[in-house]
Amino acid sequence: MDHVAIDLGGRESQICIRQDNNEVRLEKRLATIKLKGFFKTLPPSRVIVETCAEAFAVAGDAKEAGHDVRVVPATLVRALGVGLRGIKTDVRDARCLSEASVRIELGSVHVPSMLAREMKAVCTARDALVRSRTLLVNSVRAWMRGRLLAISTGATATFPGRVRACISVSEHELPPCLERQLVAIEALTEQVVACDQELRLIATTNEDCVRAMTVPGVGPATAVRFVGAIDDVSRFKTAHEVESYFGLTPGEHSSSDTKHRTPLTKAGSATVRWLLVQAAWTALRTRPNDPMVLWARRMSERKQNKFIAVVALARKIAGVLYALLRDKTNYQPQKGSTARADDLDGRLIASGAGLTALARSGSPDAAVHATQASKKRTGSASKRGRTAG
Repeated sequence: MDHVAIDLGGRESQICIRQDNNEVRLEKRLATIKLKGFFKTLPPSRVIVETCAEAFAVAGDAKEAGHDVRVVPATLVRALGVGLRGIKTDVRDARCLSEASVRIELGSVHVPSMLAREMKAVCTARDALVRSRTLLVNSVRAWMRGRLLAISTGATATFPGRVRACISVSEHELPPCLERQLVAIEALTEQVVACDQELRLIATTNEDCVRAMTVPGVGPATAVRFVGAIDDVSRFKTAHEVESYFGLTPGEHSSSDTKHRTPLTKAGSATVRWLLVQAAWTALRTRPNDPMVLWARRMSERKQNKFIAVVALARKIAGVLYALLRDKTNYQPQKGSTARADDLDGRLIASGAGLTALARSGSPDAAVHATQASKKRTGSASKRGRTAG
């Protein structure tokens, strides 16, 4: 099998084809847009590329042509000899990648499908529009504060109108530079609304996104981002791997006899992690009787820190979303977290459905306190039993 290493470039790419006996069979430069046709002329080979803007598109074309594709992380290529001794050229980089492929079994990052790339593209475009609008809004606010003008509060969509109304009743005039910014904010708001409509359309027509939106706090943006990031759910064995993939698990810095747990690793997509945390806040606000929310509220009281509980709830939401995509099912509150509650006849184990019924019979706070009291009594009884034994 040939090893086809490609040092990708925006216009041209360097190709190095090496045989299993480590002999270079072909070296050439080729326009990057012509690589798709070039792959069709090759026998089944291993194609190696480095992660970059063009990597996934080229990897998709190579897969479609029947090749074994390896997309090597940019953080790994230095260890493979790329840029060795301060000498880095396209020819040397392609040779190093092809030689490394012959000598060792190179790992690869996940190559997302076309659907996943389209989902990410829509979300990325919306994020860029929102960032641009926020930059303009902050610029206008700075101008207003510099003239001691305070505008009324309201939504971003009404911001230009509120600014014009404020200036009209003041002694200042609306300068042309500020008017241009307000017009741009209005135009960007229209485009953001169009992006939101497109996201809702994608979320309502994709089965996995529809399943994800049955989870408390998860809306179209979170569902599309999460499904696009997961892409192929079979590449994760457990929910804990997904939680770790998005950096929602604590890290560890241990050596010898010293063991030290660190805060969240914050690995993976920061945007997906932020959206999951926002989904947790939304669930706390809108679904107070849901078993997951009750579980988070118990943790908040136990830890005396609401933010820790919110991150824990975000981690749980990520695991639940993984289970829904894996099992092709919708969210079922009765399968939520289990807890102990009190009954007139004594102790009982309340499942998610039992917690929900308990919360609806009184206030959610009463359910939480009853659960905690039951846990304390159960723990004391267990301790007495162990002492007697």
